[in-house]
This record gives sequence, C-alpha cells and structure tokens, in this order.
Amino acid sequence: MARAVGGANQADPARLSPLLGAVGTAPCTLTIRERGLCVKIVIPAETRAGEKRVAMMPSVVRKFTQLGFDVAVQSGAGREAFADDAAYTEAEAQVFDEAALTEQIAGADVVASVRPLDYGRASRLRRGGVSISFLSPAQDTETIKALRDAGATGLSFDLLPRISRAQSMDALTSQALVAGYRAALVGADRLPSFFPLFMTAAGTIQPAKVLVLGAGVAGLQAIATAKRIGAKVSAYDVRPASADEVKSMGATFITLDLEALEGSGGYAREMSEDRADRQREALTPYISDADVVITTAAVPGRQAPLLVTRAMVETMKPGSVVVDLASETGGNVEGSVSGEEILVGQVTVWGAKDVASEMPVHASQLYAMNIAALAGLLVKEGEFVVDLEDEVLDGCAVVHDGEVRNEAAQQALQGGA
Repeated sequence: MARAVGGANQADPARLSPLLGAVGTAPCTLTIRERGLCVKIVIPAETRAGEKRVAMMPSVVRKFTQLGFDVAVQSGAGREAFADDAAYTEAEAQVFDEAALTEQIAGADVVASVRPLDYGRASRLRRGGVSISFLSPAQDTETIKALRDAGATGLSFDLLPRISRAQSMDALTSQALVAGYRAALVGADRLPSFFPLFMTAAGTIQPAKVLVLGAGVAGLQAIATAKRIGAKVSAYDVRPASADEVKSMGATFITLDLEALEGSGGYAREMSEDRADRQREALTPYISDADVVITTAAVPGRQAPLLVTRAMVETMKPGSVVVDLASETGGNVEGSVSGEEILVGQVTVWGAKDVASEMPVHASQLYAMNIAALAGLLVKEGEFVVDLEDEVLDGCAVVHDGEVRNEAAQQALQGGA
C-alpha cells in the first residue's frame, strides 16, 4: 500500500535536505507530498568484483521522483561510473553511508542493483519489499532463498517478456548494445592493421574484413560500429529474418544452405549437433577470410552454442582477432576464456567478461532508465503494488511475496537442498 504523507506523519522540513550518513526512511520531497504518494527506492553499492556499473545515475533521479519515488543512494555507489555523492545530492537523492545500509534496505519499498543482492542484503528486505536486478533463476539460489524467507519479491531483467510495451524496460537489450559496441573496438584495437580503406601516395590499404556471428542487439551494434570505423563487414545468423536488419547496417548477410532456427521472443532456438557440425563446416571459409571475427550468439537459459572450433581459428591469417562475447556462458569459440586474452596459433582470442561494465557511464545510464520504466509499473492508482495481472511483472517475478514462482529457480533450490 502507499504510505500516507502529511498530518501526523509529516516530516520536519529541516530534514528534507539529503545528508550524507542520514538513516531511516528518507522524507519525501514536496513534489511527492503534493502527489500524495511516497515510495522509497534504495541503491546500494555493487559488491561483485569487477562490477563498475551502478543502478542509478544522477541524471535519472528526477525520473524516479516524478513517479513518486524517494531515492536513497549509498555513498560511493557511483564512483566507478564517475558519479560522485555531490552529484546525487544535487539531483535531490539522499546519500547515506555504509553504516546505514541495513536500515535503509529494511525501510525500502524497492532495492535496485545491477547484480543480485547477496544473501545478507536480500534477507534484510521487508515483507512485500521488491528487489530489481539481473537475477538468474538457475544460478542465484542464495539470493532467491533470502527473498523467499523474507517474504519479498524478486524481479529479474533476465526474464522480462520481449514485447513492445516492455522495450523501455529491456535491460538485456541496453547492455547488449554496450557490449556490441565494445566488441568492435576490442577487435580494432587488437588487430595489428587498419580497419578502414586508405588511399595514399605509397599505395592503397584495403579495409579489414570483419565477420559477425549472431545478429541480435549486440551483433547489430558490433556491425554498425565496425562499419563506422571503416571495415568491410559481413554477418551470419540462424534466423533468416535478421537478414534485412544486417543489410540495413550496410553489411553483407551470409546465407548458408541450412534450415532456419527461429525461436520465441526474437531469439534463436537451440540447434542439433548435426546441424551445428554442418554450420561450422559451411562457415569455415568465411572465418578463414576474416581479419576479425566477433561472436555474439546465445540461447537464453542455456550454454552458448559452439560456433567456431579451434581448427577453424587456426585457418585464420596470423595477427587476426576473435572476440567472443559469449565466453561467460560457455563460449561460441572453442578454448576462449572469460576475462582472458589467449593465442591460438598466431590468432588472438579475446574472451568477454563484464563487457558492459567496462563502459560504466552510459551502461549505468541506460540501466537506470530501464529500472525507471519497470519501477513505474509498481505505482498503480495511487498505491505501491506488484500486480501480477500485468504480463510484464508476471513474466519477470522470480519470487513474489515469498513464493518462488519460476520453475528453473524451483528446480535449482531442490537440487541444492
């Protein structure tokens, strides 16, 4: 339910200014009082090693206050994204220190983070409180247990329905955009030759040939970025419907004599081993001819498909580069290691890890906007409520009021029992 504001519950005006180290439920701003609604959202600092993003940027705070949210941010949470405490304070968010974190979470309606809350933090949520993050149903079992036992709700961007009205909330897409852009830059940086065509008095330098495997959001952004740098780009996807999108980016779409693998929600479906073998054989000449190969293929909830074998990499020219954006989920490239750069013969294979986190400023800004769009669904007719009749909330609620709803999460909990 919405928290009543005014009368006996009206805060002392002297406390309206957000102060470092303040504790308890932050008072609502005058604008929110006029709306008659105050919902508190807390942004803790990320704790996972290497994570530089933050779930709120100062430029997005006003989006939340306009929705009726009062924003509280842990001191230093935005440091890696170059958002300091003063910027949050100026944006009229409350900034609190680490000593107040437990009380802040306990008093929150919503706690938003990039990575799932750890067990200790998730267990502090009040009954009916909501956690918003990239919560993996099959992997983040400790967080799910904590949410269940606290009687709280866990909303995951991993499960957000891919429908038109949810596009503004689609954090997988916004972060894939960052990863695809970054992948093209990594390829250009590692390649010991130019990307663009150069016509000089000393002769003509031909453009680099870039092959992108997978034409989802990350793949299309990799194509667009490589084209902007000046490379000659081609791409392949198991979904023929992606051909028009690839061509619209100015790239050549590779057509193989294989059956299509269109899946639900715009994703590709898993392929048989026989088809995978035939696909790898058909792709080998294109791999051999490329200076840079960027792989982006993924199947939700499953291990990434193996698209490129070690033998295929070894057919590439010395100095060539392979960028595997799927290495964290098993890899599209045989032998790629997440977070490491290795040599296969004389070819550099770059394994992705936390790629969006390497560009934390805009990755965080986009993510904060996704959270604002999703959090807006929690304010309905003057009340704070998780309405599972809304297909978006129904789809992404791993846990609701202590009930584990997602089948993969239920199985993971049973397996770990």
